Amino acid sequence: MLTVLIVDDEPLAHQVLLHHLRSHTDIEVIGQCYNATQALAILVKQRVDLLLLDINMPALSGLDMLSVMANRPQVIIVSAHQEHALKGFELDVCDYLLKPVSAARLATALDKVRSRLALQQSPIPILATSESPSIVVKVDREKRKINLADITLLEAYGNYVKLWQGEQMTLVSSTLKLLLAQLPSPPFLQIHKSFVVNQQHLVALDNDTATLSDGKVVRIGKAFKTQAKTLL
Repeated sequence: MLTVLIVDDEPLAHQVLLHHLRSHTDIEVIGQCYNATQALAILVKQRVDLLLLDINMPALSGLDMLSVMANRPQVIIVSAHQEHALKGFELDVCDYLLKPVSAARLATALDKVRSRLALQQSPIPILATSESPSIVVKVDREKRKINLADITLLEAYGNYVKLWQGEQMTLVSSTLKLLLAQLPSPPFLQIHKSFVVNQQHLVALDNDTATLSDGKVVRIGKAFKTQAKTLL
């Protein structure tokens, strides 16, 4: 069962979500909260797989709540305001739904959550063979093997990762955090919250950028500058 906590200050939003969730037999709603403080009190005591989370709430917004949580469950934001979507995806939410939420759109978001949880339970394997080491990634509905030596850059893209092999880009169904956890370090090192580079393809480095063998110039985040100095 997928345990769900609804967090929204609007009672009507609870009713809509509960109505749509009834058709999903693997969903168990373990609580309903009308502000972030109530939700945090439950999360301290009980494990939850998924938050259905509003943004504009009294005292503490949904985004502020996510920012203070150390170990977050999967999150689907449900909001009437689309302007917060980018910030939501920067916080690694699984999906962002606009009110009023349709049953079909919620079902799609729940499938994304199920896929993420399945990846966490079954890590992407690195294949050690007599050939070049490779990784198996999910692309659309298929699995694809990619040689590690060919990867130049990993770029976060919402709930996906742009995996670059020179000028060729593959859109992988994974978050950057999950994919990075399956890669050897070195040569794969994170230099920005959105970028992981293959050290073997690094050709130039300054205080703010790294240049790769294919000519791409990638920003170095402030939090990663000390680590980046060791790349060359």
